[in-house]
Amino acid sequence: MTDQPQTPPPSDPPSGEAAPEEDSAPKAEVGVGPWEGELPEGDHWDPDLLADGDRRNVLDKYRYWKHEAIVAELDSRRHNFHVAIENWQHDLNIGTVVRTANAFLAKEVHIIGRRRWNRRGAMVTDRYQHVRHHPTVADFVEWAQGEGLAIIGIDIFPDSVPLETYELPKDCVLVFGQEGPGLTPEVHEAAVATLSIEQFGSTRSINAASAAAIAMHAWVRRHVFNQLT
Repeated sequence: MTDQPQTPPPSDPPSGEAAPEEDSAPKAEVGVGPWEGELPEGDHWDPDLLADGDRRNVLDKYRYWKHEAIVAELDSRRHNFHVAIENWQHDLNIGTVVRTANAFLAKEVHIIGRRRWNRRGAMVTDRYQHVRHHPTVADFVEWAQGEGLAIIGIDIFPDSVPLETYELPKDCVLVFGQEGPGLTPEVHEAAVATLSIEQFGSTRSINAASAAAIAMHAWVRRHVFNQLT
Protein backbone atom coordinates (compact mmCIF):
# COMPACT_ATOMS: atom_id res chain seq x y z
CA MET A 1 0.00 0.00 0.00
CA THR A 2 1.53 3.30 -1.05
CA ASP A 3 1.15 6.64 0.62
CA GLN A 4 -1.31 8.97 -1.03
CA PRO A 5 0.12 12.27 -2.26
CA GLN A 6 -0.80 15.17 0.00
CA THR A 7 -2.25 18.39 -1.36
CA PRO A 8 -0.10 21.30 -0.26
CA PRO A 9 -1.88 23.91 1.86
CA PRO A 10 -2.89 27.10 0.09
CA SER A 11 -0.18 29.71 0.23
CA ASP A 12 -0.54 33.42 0.90
CA PRO A 13 -0.51 35.65 -2.19
CA PRO A 14 2.94 36.92 -3.14
CA SER A 15 4.04 40.16 -1.56
CA GLY A 16 2.37 43.10 -3.27
CA GLU A 17 -0.38 41.00 -4.82
CA ALA A 18 -3.91 42.20 -4.06
CA ALA A 19 -6.11 40.03 -1.88
CA PRO A 20 -9.20 38.47 -3.47
CA GLU A 21 -11.88 41.01 -4.25
CA GLU A 22 -14.35 39.61 -1.72
CA ASP A 23 -11.79 40.08 1.07
CA SER A 24 -10.81 43.62 0.14
CA ALA A 25 -14.28 44.98 -0.60
CA PRO A 26 -15.18 47.70 1.93
CA LYS A 27 -18.10 46.94 4.21
CA ALA A 28 -20.93 49.46 4.16
CA GLU A 29 -21.35 51.33 7.43
CA VAL A 30 -24.78 51.64 8.99
CA GLY A 31 -25.94 54.95 10.39
CA VAL A 32 -23.85 58.05 10.93
CA GLY A 33 -20.65 58.96 12.72
CA PRO A 34 -20.10 61.52 15.48
CA TRP A 35 -21.96 64.82 15.18
CA GLU A 36 -19.97 67.47 13.35
CA GLY A 37 -20.16 71.15 14.27
CA GLU A 38 -21.95 72.90 17.09
CA LEU A 39 -23.95 70.52 19.27
CA PRO A 40 -27.75 70.83 18.99
CA GLU A 41 -29.88 71.84 21.95
CA GLY A 42 -32.80 69.85 23.33
CA ASP A 43 -33.54 67.14 25.88
CA HIS A 44 -34.21 64.54 23.20
CA TRP A 45 -30.57 64.44 22.02
CA ASP A 46 -28.36 61.63 23.36
CA PRO A 47 -24.91 62.98 24.33
CA ASP A 48 -23.22 59.61 23.87
CA LEU A 49 -24.62 59.16 20.36
CA LEU A 50 -23.64 62.71 19.43
CA ALA A 51 -20.09 61.96 20.54
CA ASP A 52 -19.70 58.42 19.20
CA GLY A 53 -22.12 58.21 16.28
CA ASP A 54 -25.49 56.53 15.82
CA ARG A 55 -25.44 53.09 14.18
CA ARG A 56 -29.00 52.08 15.05
CA ASN A 57 -31.59 50.98 12.50
CA VAL A 58 -33.76 54.10 12.80
CA LEU A 59 -35.11 56.72 10.43
CA ASP A 60 -32.83 59.67 9.74
CA LYS A 61 -35.19 61.98 11.66
CA TYR A 62 -34.37 60.00 14.83
CA ARG A 63 -30.59 60.04 14.46
CA TYR A 64 -28.86 60.92 17.74
CA TRP A 65 -32.18 60.87 19.65
CA LYS A 66 -32.44 59.20 23.03
CA HIS A 67 -34.27 55.86 22.90
CA GLU A 68 -36.99 57.04 25.27
CA ALA A 69 -37.49 60.19 23.20
CA ILE A 70 -38.11 58.11 20.07
CA VAL A 71 -40.64 55.90 21.87
CA ALA A 72 -42.41 58.96 23.28
CA GLU A 73 -42.70 60.52 19.82
CA LEU A 74 -44.07 57.26 18.37
CA ASP A 75 -46.54 56.99 21.26
CA SER A 76 -47.93 60.42 20.39
CA ARG A 77 -49.21 59.17 17.04
CA ARG A 78 -49.70 55.40 17.22
CA HIS A 79 -52.60 53.92 15.29
CA ASN A 80 -55.71 52.43 16.88
CA PHE A 81 -55.15 48.82 15.87
CA HIS A 82 -53.37 46.17 17.91
CA VAL A 83 -51.79 42.91 16.77
CA ALA A 84 -51.86 39.60 18.61
CA ILE A 85 -50.23 36.28 17.84
CA GLU A 86 -50.63 32.96 19.60
CA ASN A 87 -47.35 31.47 20.85
CA TRP A 88 -47.88 27.88 21.96
CA GLN A 89 -44.92 26.38 20.07
CA HIS A 90 -42.34 29.22 20.04
CA ASP A 91 -43.45 30.50 16.64
CA LEU A 92 -40.48 31.92 14.71
CA ASN A 93 -42.77 34.37 12.91
CA ILE A 94 -43.34 36.53 15.98
CA GLY A 95 -40.19 38.59 15.55
CA THR A 96 -41.14 39.46 11.98
CA VAL A 97 -44.68 40.34 13.06
CA VAL A 98 -43.28 42.70 15.70
CA ARG A 99 -41.02 44.34 13.13
CA THR A 100 -43.96 44.87 10.77
CA ALA A 101 -46.15 46.17 13.61
CA ASN A 102 -43.46 48.74 14.32
CA ALA A 103 -43.37 49.74 10.66
CA PHE A 104 -47.15 50.30 10.58
CA LEU A 105 -47.13 51.86 14.07
CA ALA A 106 -49.50 49.46 15.81
CA LYS A 107 -50.62 50.46 19.27
CA GLU A 108 -49.33 47.24 20.86
CA VAL A 109 -48.32 43.69 20.02
CA HIS A 110 -49.81 40.95 22.20
CA ILE A 111 -48.22 37.55 22.77
CA ILE A 112 -50.79 34.92 23.79
CA GLY A 113 -49.41 31.79 25.41
CA ARG A 114 -45.74 31.38 26.15
CA ARG A 115 -44.00 34.52 27.34
CA ARG A 116 -40.69 33.81 25.64
CA TRP A 117 -40.52 34.38 21.90
CA ASN A 118 -37.79 34.45 19.27
CA ARG A 119 -36.69 38.08 18.91
CA ARG A 120 -34.26 37.56 16.06
CA GLY A 121 -36.73 38.53 13.34
CA ALA A 122 -37.67 41.72 15.18
CA MET A 123 -34.27 43.26 14.35
CA VAL A 124 -34.32 45.23 17.64
CA THR A 125 -37.63 46.94 16.71
CA ASP A 126 -39.19 45.47 19.86
CA ARG A 127 -37.32 48.23 21.74
CA TYR A 128 -39.64 50.74 20.08
CA GLN A 129 -42.83 48.67 20.03
CA HIS A 130 -44.96 47.98 23.12
CA VAL A 131 -45.33 44.23 23.63
CA ARG A 132 -47.81 42.79 26.14
CA HIS A 133 -48.10 39.17 27.29
CA HIS A 134 -51.31 37.24 28.02
CA PRO A 135 -50.81 33.73 29.46
CA THR A 136 -54.16 32.40 28.17
CA VAL A 137 -56.72 33.18 25.50
CA ALA A 138 -59.24 33.96 28.25
CA ASP A 139 -56.91 36.61 29.69
CA PHE A 140 -56.46 38.15 26.26
CA VAL A 141 -60.18 38.18 25.47
CA GLU A 142 -61.01 39.78 28.82
CA TRP A 143 -58.41 42.49 28.21
CA ALA A 144 -59.60 43.21 24.64
CA GLN A 145 -63.25 43.42 25.62
CA GLY A 146 -62.36 45.69 28.53
CA GLU A 147 -60.58 48.02 26.09
CA GLY A 148 -63.54 48.05 23.70
CA LEU A 149 -61.52 46.42 20.90
CA ALA A 150 -63.09 44.22 18.26
CA ILE A 151 -61.23 40.89 18.04
CA ILE A 152 -60.59 40.12 14.38
CA GLY A 153 -59.13 36.70 13.56
CA ILE A 154 -57.10 36.18 10.39
CA ASP A 155 -57.36 32.57 9.22
CA ILE A 156 -59.17 30.22 6.86
CA PHE A 157 -62.38 28.84 8.36
CA PRO A 158 -65.69 27.87 6.74
CA ASP A 159 -67.20 31.08 8.13
CA SER A 160 -64.29 33.35 7.14
CA VAL A 161 -65.09 36.39 5.02
CA PRO A 162 -62.69 38.12 2.62
CA LEU A 163 -60.34 40.65 4.19
CA GLU A 164 -60.39 42.54 0.90
CA THR A 165 -64.07 43.51 1.20
CA TYR A 166 -64.54 43.54 4.99
CA GLU A 167 -65.06 46.87 6.75
CA LEU A 168 -62.25 46.72 9.30
CA PRO A 169 -63.21 48.57 12.49
CA LYS A 170 -60.89 51.38 13.57
CA ASP A 171 -60.50 50.08 17.12
CA CYS A 172 -59.54 46.44 16.78
CA VAL A 173 -56.96 43.77 17.47
CA LEU A 174 -55.87 41.57 14.58
CA VAL A 175 -55.14 38.04 15.81
CA PHE A 176 -52.93 35.47 14.11
CA GLY A 177 -52.41 31.82 14.98
CA GLN A 178 -49.38 29.56 14.99
CA GLU A 179 -47.73 28.75 11.70
CA GLY A 180 -49.39 25.48 10.72
CA PRO A 181 -52.29 24.92 13.13
CA GLY A 182 -53.58 28.50 12.83
CA LEU A 183 -55.97 30.11 15.28
CA THR A 184 -57.15 28.07 18.22
CA PRO A 185 -60.89 27.35 18.52
CA GLU A 186 -61.00 29.65 21.58
CA VAL A 187 -59.84 32.69 19.58
CA HIS A 188 -62.10 31.76 16.66
CA GLU A 189 -65.09 31.68 18.99
CA ALA A 190 -64.18 35.01 20.64
CA ALA A 191 -63.63 36.86 17.35
CA VAL A 192 -66.37 39.12 16.04
CA ALA A 193 -65.23 38.08 12.57
CA THR A 194 -62.61 35.83 11.00
CA LEU A 195 -61.08 37.07 7.77
CA SER A 196 -59.30 35.20 5.02
CA ILE A 197 -56.85 36.58 2.47
CA GLU A 198 -57.71 35.79 -1.14
CA GLN A 199 -55.12 33.58 -2.84
CA PHE A 200 -54.75 32.64 -6.48
CA GLY A 201 -52.08 29.93 -6.55
CA SER A 202 -51.95 26.28 -5.53
CA THR A 203 -51.11 26.54 -1.84
CA ARG A 204 -53.83 26.57 0.81
CA SER A 205 -52.29 29.20 3.06
CA ILE A 206 -49.53 31.78 3.29
CA ASN A 207 -46.90 32.41 5.93
CA ALA A 208 -48.27 33.87 9.17
CA ALA A 209 -45.88 36.83 9.11
CA SER A 210 -46.88 37.61 5.51
CA ALA A 211 -50.56 37.41 6.42
CA ALA A 212 -49.98 39.80 9.31
CA ALA A 213 -48.29 42.34 7.04
CA ILE A 214 -51.18 42.18 4.55
CA ALA A 215 -53.80 42.62 7.28
CA MET A 216 -51.99 45.54 8.91
CA HIS A 217 -51.62 47.27 5.57
CA ALA A 218 -55.33 46.75 4.89
CA TRP A 219 -56.08 48.63 8.14
CA VAL A 220 -53.71 51.44 7.13
CA ARG A 221 -55.30 51.74 3.68
CA ARG A 222 -58.75 52.00 5.23
CA HIS A 223 -58.12 54.28 8.20
CA VAL A 224 -55.09 56.33 7.13
CA PHE A 225 -55.71 56.71 3.40
CA ASN A 226 -59.54 56.29 3.48
CA GLN A 227 -59.47 53.63 0.78
CA LEU A 228 -62.69 51.70 1.23
CA THR A 229 -61.80 48.78 -1.06
